[in-house]
Amino acid sequence: MESSKYRINWARRLRYATAALLACLALGAAPGARATEYTLSKPDDPVVGEDLTVMTVYEDTLYDLARAYSLGSEELIRVNPKVDPWLPGAGTMLVVPGRHILPPGPREGIVVNLPEHRLYFYPKPKRDGSRVVITYPVSIGKMDWRTPLGLTHVTQKQKNPIWYPPESVRKEHAAAGDPLPAVVPSGPNNPLGLFAMRLAAGNGTYLIHGTNNPIAVGMPVTHGCIRMYPDDVAELFPQVAVGTPVRLINVPVKVAWVNGELLLEAHPPVDAEGQSFEPNLDQFSQLLQTEVGDSTVAINWDYAREVLQKADGVIATVGVEADPSALSAGPVADQDK
Repeated sequence: MESSKYRINWARRLRYATAALLACLALGAAPGARATEYTLSKPDDPVVGEDLTVMTVYEDTLYDLARAYSLGSEELIRVNPKVDPWLPGAGTMLVVPGRHILPPGPREGIVVNLPEHRLYFYPKPKRDGSRVVITYPVSIGKMDWRTPLGLTHVTQKQKNPIWYPPESVRKEHAAAGDPLPAVVPSGPNNPLGLFAMRLAAGNGTYLIHGTNNPIAVGMPVTHGCIRMYPDDVAELFPQVAVGTPVRLINVPVKVAWVNGELLLEAHPPVDAEGQSFEPNLDQFSQLLQTEVGDSTVAINWDYAREVLQKADGVIATVGVEADPSALSAGPVADQDK
């Protein structure tokens, strides 16, 4: 994994503070997330971004750093499992996963890959024909509140949305001792944040929106909607037109070929209610084999299974293109382990 080392210092913290003051749409005190926009040198570029390593200072938490580096909190915690997310301490080296294999399928409009807890936006080509992709962390549906899969589109855009909690949601909150009013006006107490985009899915009941609880971005904690950091949705909102296609997919294992190497990116699978669970290694291995298809490739199955088991989203090289005459039955014995 290629890495760059950065020391997080007071100059960076001052930039965060300045960005937070300027981004008046941010509803919390945490520093604003940095949008990750990548130019595609070729329309079929399979991988964007880079992984980093950073050194913490004593004020840092993994939740603040996740937002600063355009990650969901669980995304950063999963890659650094031995670090206390609230008290990482000064001088702790963290891996910041920033490389992404772009999801399969058409590169247009918005694509949300549920296991990644990540949204990809493909704006229309620029005047010179060049293309970019912009990616953001998101939250997805939880429990029996299912985020629907499939192709839909944006039907409505709302600034300063008013929230009308469904009766089922009000009952849930009442049972938990946190009753909700029938109408929640726009403002700091509105869980939709300051911007919302309504989808055709579910008879218009599903939204892509901001939040008044940024720390939960990246977790399966919504009622089926797609929740974004306040500064991220403020940036995305003006770029998305009514009618923009939105594709919701469930792809926990992604692969790509780059310079003859097979790259693998794995995330914890999600169930029908959007809850992450431990991967079934045999099923994940089969997904990898299916993605590779009939390609002639030599896979290091021991390492591939290790990457699949971790499912931390960090891209790894697990195979290379191979001469068919040089291959043996190879991975079959490893897969039986």
